[in-house]
Amino acid sequence: MLPLTKRQREILDYLNEFIQQHGYAPSLEEIGRRFGLSSLATVHKHLTNLQEKGFIKRAWNRSRSVEMVQARNGGRAVELPLLGYVAAGVPIEAVASNETFAVPEDFVGKRDTYVLRVRGDSMIDEQIKDGDFVVVEDRKTAENGEMVIALLRGTDVTLKKFYRDNGRIRLQPANATMQPIYADADQVQVQGVVVGVMRKY
Repeated sequence: MLPLTKRQREILDYLNEFIQQHGYAPSLEEIGRRFGLSSLATVHKHLTNLQEKGFIKRAWNRSRSVEMVQARNGGRAVELPLLGYVAAGVPIEAVASNETFAVPEDFVGKRDTYVLRVRGDSMIDEQIKDGDFVVVEDRKTAENGEMVIALLRGTDVTLKKFYRDNGRIRLQPANATMQPIYADADQVQVQGVVVGVMRKY
């Protein structure tokens, strides 16, 4: 499955929640109203993109005919090690586990790749919720704006956006209610860069 844009992820989440609540899919009008889209053609385009990326199926001749696709057949899945939790919020200790997690093959980076389960909601504006799984490429450096797993002061692990800021490091949450973490460069070690997000429904 191809990665989703932020808006596509929001629409997919809405479809999932609506179908779970009502037992049928929302109409194009309902989707449009929910996201402030006055043009049904725009709604149609978003659904077409979700279908092309393999997340939903639609019957063209019926309204409310969206079905969720759990895993696209033919797309190879790769078992990656599930290395415990990462905090999207107050940093917590990363806990190792012996589990594995199946992810689409195209999520797997060139370097070692692993999966962490997210705790907290500091990345909620990036559509990463408590309980989601992030696919992480093992890298020790990051560019400004990349989402990283950072080791803070040698003890705490956190999931944040990474920025170099006047000689210091700013670890920026994607949640308007939370403050960024500022630290000297020698107190922050990048452990990996997020290359995908998965959610189990």
